[in-house]
Amino acid sequence: MHSAAGDGFLAVDSGGSGLRVVVGTPDGGTTAPRESRVPVRTGPRGIDPGHLMEQLVPLVRELLPESGVGGLGTAVVGAAGLATLGDALRAELPGALEREFGVRTVALVADAVTAYTGALGPRAGAVVAAGTGLIAVGTDLRTWRRADGWGHLLGDCGGGAWIGRAGLEAALRAHDGRSGGSAALLARAEESFGPVRELPGRLYPRTDRPAVLASFAPQVAACAGSDPVARGILREAARHMADSAAAVCPAEGEAHVGLTGGLFRMGAPLLEPLEEELERRLPGVRVVPAAGGPLEGSVQIATELARKSLTLPPDAAMLYVVTPKRG
Repeated sequence: MHSAAGDGFLAVDSGGSGLRVVVGTPDGGTTAPRESRVPVRTGPRGIDPGHLMEQLVPLVRELLPESGVGGLGTAVVGAAGLATLGDALRAELPGALEREFGVRTVALVADAVTAYTGALGPRAGAVVAAGTGLIAVGTDLRTWRRADGWGHLLGDCGGGAWIGRAGLEAALRAHDGRSGGSAALLARAEESFGPVRELPGRLYPRTDRPAVLASFAPQVAACAGSDPVARGILREAARHMADSAAAVCPAEGEAHVGLTGGLFRMGAPLLEPLEEELERRLPGVRVVPAAGGPLEGSVQIATELARKSLTLPPDAAMLYVVTPKRG
């Protein structure tokens, strides 16, 4: 992969488990990803641009020699929390990337948009991104719309923490002898966490509560074949996901909905009710398996920016593009 100076790109995915980075050219493919397993800090000013650069610079310095790229003209940084925590990044990262690597065109992109682009590519539609949390993003290629993504206390309805919490509630109902309980989920909760009467003391003090709740979601899926309560929880999760997809899906044209994120590894117990609920909410919907993940989405956006052919709409919170000043 050899190129003229300045036509290489840098694509970054910054998420809850750290950074993943590739260098490439629009026509020559990319390097293998390098990663740092340290999540970028957030502080009073939101995502910390200094900490991001501290992690990014050594990774890029390692990648440049093996990439054969003469220079970097474009950088795309997909970042979790950009929409709400990105002010310092927007203010400082483009200048820092220009000083360090000579990058002139920078896109700071919400991770929901890199997930969208990795899943569906640069076309109109909607994507449901479901892991511990849940967010739906849609575009008609003029504007972006998002639904949910409000975190485990206020929303993320149908996500992993939501399913796990509903499963544990059903376990506790069975423990108490209240209606709506599930003996199967009670047995699995005790296998996973010990006696359920100790569960509040184990769960409430933890700072990673959403992840702990989400760790129980696969147990709900495992019970769904034989347990009507577990099956009902996944049906309700599917209904929430379809609601979020319908809220953001463009009204005109065929409805394309992409599904991305670790929660869909549950397979049929979740996907079957979800496809039914999507068809009910969006008749004629085409459910599209995700072509790639958020890093592939960053690469796609970087490729189009480098070619000056980006069709996805810019947006200050979702897809913030800084281009060289003319003159």
